Amino acid sequence: MYNQTYPGGYGHEYGMPSSGHHIHHQELVETIQHCESVCEHMITHIKMHYDLQMRIRQLQLLRDCADICGLTANYVARNSMFAKQTAQLCGHICEVCGNECARFSDAESQHCAHVCLNCARECYAFACM
Repeated sequence: MYNQTYPGGYGHEYGMPSSGHHIHHQELVETIQHCESVCEHMITHIKMHYDLQMRIRQLQLLRDCADICGLTANYVARNSMFAKQTAQLCGHICEVCGNECARFSDAESQHCAHVCLNCARECYAFACM
């Protein structure tokens, strides 16, 4: 492995990460992908069961959360030089989405809130490594 430094001071190692990092990153990727999946499911659930006008903000945040989770999972999985910055943004969006979902008392929204907030914690922890 060699270390290549990019303009702006970002360093990126090429090659396979050490097995410890790979396992940790795989768990993070799975957590993020799970959040993406739960948010996508929640969007469909809301469209089928609730008054959309009452949940516009929740729907918008669920879409944003699912989208950023998809991107972040890909960046982390391939060890992108932007993985930590994207994870930081993902954590923020997941946190906002989770807090919005927590405002609603139905079981699906509460579950989604839990998943999003857990994903946010994991993304923030990764971004600070």
